[in-house]
Amino acid sequence: MAAGILRNPAGQVLVTERIEDGPFHGLWEFPGGKIAAGETAVQALRRELREELGIDVLAQAHFRRITHDYPDRSVELEFFVVDKWRGEPAGLDGQRLRWVDVARLDTVELLPADAPLVSALRADESRY
Repeated sequence: MAAGILRNPAGQVLVTERIEDGPFHGLWEFPGGKIAAGETAVQALRRELREELGIDVLAQAHFRRITHDYPDRSVELEFFVVDKWRGEPAGLDGQRLRWVDVARLDTVELLPADAPLVSALRADESRY
C-alpha cells in the first residue's frame, strides 16, 4: 500500500473517510491504495491520489514504512509526505475529506494501520 500525507500551507494534514463496507467503514485514513503489479510505491501514490482526490502530485518525500498486523492479514504501507500538488483535493469516490492540525490528529478515529503515524508526524513536524 502507498499512502499520502498531504500538508497544506497551514501545516494541516488531509484525512479521508472510508466509505467501503466492512469493519473500518466510517474511520479516517491517509489517502492512497494498493500498489499494482509492476508499479513502484511512488507511481501507486500518484495514481491513487489522482483517482481518489483528483490531484496531480508534484513532490513527495518518503516518510515511513510500517507493517501492521490485522487479525486476518498483514499489510505493509509506504507513507509519503506530499507538500506540492496541482488541483484541489476532492472526494471523487464520495468520501468526506478533513484538514486536521497535526496536534489534533489523535482526536480523529484513524484506521489502526494509520494511527502510529500520529506520534511520528508530531516528532518530525519541524522537518515539514
